[in-house]
Amino acid sequence: MNRSISVIAGLGLLLAGGLLAGGLAAEPLPFTGVNLAGGEFYGPKPDVRPIYGKNFIYPGVAEYAYFAWHGANVFRLCFHWETIQPQANGELDAEMLGHLKTAVKLATDKGLVVLLDPHNYARYYGKVLGTPEAPAAIFADFWTKLAGVFRDDPHVWFGLVNEPNGLSAAAWFDIANEAVAAIRKAGATNLILLPGTAYSGAHSWQSDWYGGANAASVAKVKDPIDHLAIEVHQYLDGDSSGSKPEIKSPTIGSERLKGFVQWCRANKYRAFLGEFGVPGNEAGKVALEDMLTAMERDSDVWLGWTWWAAGAWWPKDYMFTIQPSGGDKP
Repeated sequence: MNRSISVIAGLGLLLAGGLLAGGLAAEPLPFTGVNLAGGEFYGPKPDVRPIYGKNFIYPGVAEYAYFAWHGANVFRLCFHWETIQPQANGELDAEMLGHLKTAVKLATDKGLVVLLDPHNYARYYGKVLGTPEAPAAIFADFWTKLAGVFRDDPHVWFGLVNEPNGLSAAAWFDIANEAVAAIRKAGATNLILLPGTAYSGAHSWQSDWYGGANAASVAKVKDPIDHLAIEVHQYLDGDSSGSKPEIKSPTIGSERLKGFVQWCRANKYRAFLGEFGVPGNEAGKVALEDMLTAMERDSDVWLGWTWWAAGAWWPKDYMFTIQPSGGDKP
């Protein structure tokens, strides 16, 4: 636990200290952990109230303790925006917010970091942000209110939203900039993790096939206290989707991250790998070793990572789960 507390204390120095000209010798990254899924295990509908323990769940003491024992100090906590704020621009639901606060406190009381993850793909009840059905202002309103609950706790990080898609980079970063401004106006100094559109793939950060590259538009986002890092995701199957139990090559992970890391270094951004996963076989082990070792060498850029995924409700045969079941997973 002391490791988590000490690196939290130094996070401002890590972010403010600038980036070196190149990679470093491989060394452990300061924040390593796992996604704890379950809060997003249902499809929100305006006329269906979520029921805790029935159609969604958050982690308990045993899950945090198990992964902390294995060295995890950061947990990406998945939930639905609609669960916490069932009406756009409305008040946060006291009961549902209470469940989330309880899940967060179980970790932060032990000096562990929780990355809040509205698992919404830049949508509200399925409507893409920035459209008449889901204007950007409702996203800023949500973050104003949620930031007010968790502000100034350095053990709580704000991931703006999971894997935006279906909108251009320019449009997304305008929306994200409003949300960042709202968070800071609410008095929150927490670290913000900023994703890109096109599912925030590291491999596609500089591509423009999704309506202009993330790399070309991210500078639209201005954080007045400069306490922000980029969150990307990266899978190692043929199309980087994470939908198949395959590995394209033993070195595909380091290859797919390389261009993004170089861009971060040149543009003085820190980054966090919010999702990745490999099947529990020898090919997965080799590729994982390659990718994480490369990240450790590039520790001037990377703050850390969270594996996808754990959580009590995953089927035992889900290809990426590391939730223990009758013993440790590979």
